[in-house]
Amino acid sequence: VQLVESGGGSVQPGGSLRLSCAASTFMLDIYDVAWFRQAPGKEREGVSCISSRDNTTYYAESVQGRFTISRDNAEKTVSLQMLRLKPEDTAVYYCAADLLGCSSGSHYYPADFAYWGQGTQVNVSS
Repeated sequence: VQLVESGGGSVQPGGSLRLSCAASTFMLDIYDVAWFRQAPGKEREGVSCISSRDNTTYYAESVQGRFTISRDNAEKTVSLQMLRLKPEDTAVYYCAADLLGCSSGSHYYPADFAYWGQGTQVNVSS
């Protein structure tokens, strides 16, 4: 089981990036998929999650209204569109998958997810 993130990079504040998470060996549509991020010296935090059951989405308060998570089942990917990026969004972003990862709603944690990607770096600075 392997997840691969892509789309990270460096942007100025106010810019946009689109991250993508692809699964190489299983059907991502039956899994809850989340994006987490980890900044230097900080704990890994949940950014967004999309449920497999009804595609309900959850967002951290810090990204609500700026980030959008979505599925493309035909492409077996989950994307995170990030708009109006801020310096505090700088982190390594990880995608994670599990059958019931965000089944508890907005309270999901790294330990709830069995499968992880290697991460992609997002830098927001002027």
